[in-house]
Amino acid sequence: MTTLDHRGTAASAPAGRSARRATRSLLNCAVVATPLWAVVALTQAATREGFDITRHPLSALSNGSLGWLQIGNFLLVGALLVLGATGLRRALRGTPGGIWAPRLVGVAGVGMVAAGVFVMDPADGFPVGTPYGMPAALSWHSYAHFAAGSVTFLAMIAGCYVLTRHFRRAGRRGYAVLAAVGGTALLLGNGWSMAGGTAGTLTLAVGVMTAMLAISLIAHRCRRGL
Repeated sequence: MTTLDHRGTAASAPAGRSARRATRSLLNCAVVATPLWAVVALTQAATREGFDITRHPLSALSNGSLGWLQIGNFLLVGALLVLGATGLRRALRGTPGGIWAPRLVGVAGVGMVAAGVFVMDPADGFPVGTPYGMPAALSWHSYAHFAAGSVTFLAMIAGCYVLTRHFRRAGRRGYAVLAAVGGTALLLGNGWSMAGGTAGTLTLAVGVMTAMLAISLIAHRCRRGL
């Protein structure tokens, strides 16, 4: 129950404002995650010798003398998504999908952190000097990286579809479409890559960034609504 202080104002008001500021800060983490990931990853993809985004996954950038840049990108962006998921949980509390959408975004963030911790093996000519083709045998940390990536992709796809349901129920057609496009882009991009399709690493990169962009824009919308 709200109590009144000696001036007759609601004593809970400052606490409410503080909680909203904290939630906005958490949502900002999800908002900045996508541009940070895109700038760091795509800048490296365009400038690092021997890297070809139509043949090499962005994860391969974790190898070589500059690999720490992409490792840091995984770790930081993953942590931002985990924090952003906490903001989404607060913003969506009591609404359809308000439990599972934040959980899935959080799982995706944990998956990205794990993908940064466990680095995939050098392969297919990158970094320069690596034999072309896949290694004859993969290391344990490469398998761990692929597992972390699978968890991340599945969680993002499911999270986007839960958000689609949330916004459809709320009558926000534009955001429902945005979330659906994000989930479908990653589903198709990952599926094409897993099937060995032409330029599959590129379609996967586009799918991941589309899903992440949808989450960032939705977090921005939730922040504005507070």
